[in-house]
Amino acid sequence: MSEKSLAFVFPGQGSQKVGMLAAAHEQFEAVRDTFAEASDALGYDMWDLVQNGEQDALNLTETTQPVLLASSVALWRAWQSQGGARPALMAGHSLGEFSALVCAGALGFADGVRLVRSRGQFMQTAVPVGEGAMAAIIGLDDDTINRICADTDGVVAAVNFNSPGQVVIAGHTGPVDTAIAALKEAGAKRAMPLPVSAPFHTELMQPAGERLAEAMADLDINSPEIPVVHNVHAQTESDPEAIRALLVQQIYSPVQWTRCIQAMTDAGVTNIVECGPGKVLSGLNRRIDKALASYSLEDPESLASAKQELG
Repeated sequence: MSEKSLAFVFPGQGSQKVGMLAAAHEQFEAVRDTFAEASDALGYDMWDLVQNGEQDALNLTETTQPVLLASSVALWRAWQSQGGARPALMAGHSLGEFSALVCAGALGFADGVRLVRSRGQFMQTAVPVGEGAMAAIIGLDDDTINRICADTDGVVAAVNFNSPGQVVIAGHTGPVDTAIAALKEAGAKRAMPLPVSAPFHTELMQPAGERLAEAMADLDINSPEIPVVHNVHAQTESDPEAIRALLVQQIYSPVQWTRCIQAMTDAGVTNIVECGPGKVLSGLNRRIDKALASYSLEDPESLASAKQELG
């Protein structure tokens, strides 16, 4: 297998669950060390929370984000410790982009977990609870969704282009509800409100972006050792200052996941490893390009299987 045919992708919020990574933690020193490092950076026992906490506590955005980043980095380090193949490209879905940048050497790990905890706080407080909403729209083309959102009074827009026929909209609660009804009428197979309390990746997140920019002002960012395809424009970026600007812009811009995967396949990628808990991205990636071979790194068995297949 040529190096350029392999990419790693990192999941965003929604993949967290109490008890995750237990087998990987038991088997891999790299996983244990990563969670210990995260705990030191944040001042609480992250591994205890992940194994023994309440799901509601794990679902708090300011907790979810550092937990998922630590999980993805831990599994990446385990992959490296086992001599796993080096990918040609990386990408992450929303929060996962920060995981990708840490694994690519652009962001320090301790800086990363502290930054995404702050990012979660900023995103949660940008819009009062109950005033924002998100909904998944299944079975409708992007142009129709964009048109209906544009024709709806108030703030509502397509924010996650996850795969053909699967798009997430977000905005103020009233306009989202109005758009859901119109999208169903236009032929959407399903239009389901999502259990989140803020309208992520909309213009309503501009205040969170401004606060994130302040938090990142003195943060060391390096040129990635492995190129990362960014959510905002589905391109790679080597300039640290451009990366800093993209991470701010990402918080109030749509996640162009379909375009990110297409950019990878255009570059010659045929194998994609999902590095983190769950298999959400693997499902999306197969819908984007059925020819892609998908692997996951969630436990020792899946890691060993992926390594055997990919070298």
